[in-house]
Amino acid sequence: MPFLLVIPSIDIKNGKTVRVVQGIPELNCHEYGNDPIEMARIWRAENAKMIHIVDFDAIGIMGNLNLKVIEKICHSVIIPVEYAGGIRSLDDAKKAFDCGTCRIVLSTLAYDNPDEFLKIFDEFGPSKIAISLDVVDNEIVIRARKYKTGISPNDFALKLKGYGVERFIVTDVKRNGMLLGPNIELSKSIAEVTNKKVTLSGGIRNKDELMDVQMFMNSGIDSVIVGRALYENRFPCQKLWRVAEMGIFQ
Repeated sequence: MPFLLVIPSIDIKNGKTVRVVQGIPELNCHEYGNDPIEMARIWRAENAKMIHIVDFDAIGIMGNLNLKVIEKICHSVIIPVEYAGGIRSLDDAKKAFDCGTCRIVLSTLAYDNPDEFLKIFDEFGPSKIAISLDVVDNEIVIRARKYKTGISPNDFALKLKGYGVERFIVTDVKRNGMLLGPNIELSKSIAEVTNKKVTLSGGIRNKDELMDVQMFMNSGIDSVIVGRALYENRFPCQKLWRVAEMGIFQ
């Protein structure tokens, strides 16, 4: 029987591991250590099966990918590393994969430049590309979550499904980093309307809420990205993942 995959998030800003409230560095940025590479090693030691990296240094207009850091993270752990942040071209995508990432996450590019997005998608295929749906008040936001598109998440997801996208990472931005609980209905809606896989991101506070999400795996929600709750020790990591391995999350 499948179990819910819990993916720790490492947010990088100014080369450090941080917690970014609602995914917007200007709102609040709390450091959790100087070394994201060491943090990746810690999560691996805690028995994580995958790591999600958000590179806030690359998201800005003139940002550059933290290629050396990403490469060291990928080479320091033996689990898949997913990368999000600042991919603007096929060349950027190639560089991210050359570092060893297993999958890249795209958002703004799919809206602003669908031709370039399709170049990347055609080059690497659906197993290597995920789409991040960042949502505020049932509206897709892009460009570091600062620009409202006027498009509903369901409509945007259906458009991208038409391109062949197989996975969506769904974030209720108002809950991200706020410990307000997950917006399960939003992720469930995307999973059901597209019939594709969904990773729920943002809001998880404790193990009980993971159990709540687990109940919707049949709808297509197969994983969650967790940040602040893990960094603040709101549930024991090793026990959590070993419980999942034993199939108790059923």
